[in-house]
Amino acid sequence: MLITEHALRNFTENIFLAMGCSAEHAKLAADVLLLADLRGIDSHGVARLTGYVRLWEKQRINATPDIKIVHQTPTTATVDGDAGLGLVVAPFAMQVAIDMADKYGSGWVSIRNSNHFGIAGYHALMAVEKDMIGIAMTNASPLVAPTFSNERLLGTNPMCYAFPAGKYPPLIVDMATSAAANGKLEIAQRSGKQVPEGWIQDENGNYTTDPHALKSGGSLLPLGSDREHGSHKGFGLSATVDILSAVLSGANYGPWVPPFVAFLEPPTDPVGKGIGHFLGAMRVDGFRPADEFKTHMDNWIQRFKSASTVDPSQKVIIPGEPELEAEIDRKKNGIPVVDVVVSDLNELAKKLGVSHLTGL
Repeated sequence: MLITEHALRNFTENIFLAMGCSAEHAKLAADVLLLADLRGIDSHGVARLTGYVRLWEKQRINATPDIKIVHQTPTTATVDGDAGLGLVVAPFAMQVAIDMADKYGSGWVSIRNSNHFGIAGYHALMAVEKDMIGIAMTNASPLVAPTFSNERLLGTNPMCYAFPAGKYPPLIVDMATSAAANGKLEIAQRSGKQVPEGWIQDENGNYTTDPHALKSGGSLLPLGSDREHGSHKGFGLSATVDILSAVLSGANYGPWVPPFVAFLEPPTDPVGKGIGHFLGAMRVDGFRPADEFKTHMDNWIQRFKSASTVDPSQKVIIPGEPELEAEIDRKKNGIPVVDVVVSDLNELAKKLGVSHLTGL
């Protein structure tokens, strides 16, 4: 079903309002989810709404959090999210980082006691709007096995780097540190499709293409899939995200990160509070004049876009380009939402007394 951005945004805001969020927080949370849907990252958009509501019903999400800085130096801070929506906690923390960067050149914030924060790109782009380089990462519930293991110890642990440019849109590197994001498995499950070999292993460590394999003890694989193809590098990147987001902030890390799904209980022996994020902002003009940097970013982008390719029908894709193309198309033509998600959302609307979603 195709749904207009306006209709989907209003629906999402109303769901968060029904949870008890303030109007400001409901609008912000909806902004984060809608950017994911607009940019074609459907796994992190409104498809996540039912998950947030279920966590709220289990009293694992606080709809009215007292988000605050609990430790600070001129350029660093630790934020406690008070179990709030990560969709709200992370923008608060990024604004703290931006304010520090505006004054001192850079700002770095580690966050504890939060929840799933949507797409990392939303938060990193907040810094780009100020001619800053934005960095955003988060740990997540353990679904990924380290290289040589069949034990789920790490999350998909995404990281994002966003760079301002001049005539070109910002360059955005936004990726999971696993071979595939869990949201892609969810999409495959809803569509009844298999997934590529190298994404998942079963409980015995054998490759499988079954998107439901995690439910029977399987695990996602690190970026690289196996040792011969560099999975130790994916493991290392994921470990970095986990340490900066959680060991540094006082959040749960590794196997102690609470699950996103409400039907699974958090570990009974937590090592911290909630899940963790790490956000940073660096002023470009702390290194060279911003206009010079952006001119050379344009030159960098243009050179890579004009690279020769093995197949003349293909082209080099600049990080962030497919998402921008999706955003332009979906703002004009509507956002496609699969029928099973629409059905789930309308069941949610019925339960919370919110008007149903309708298509174009």
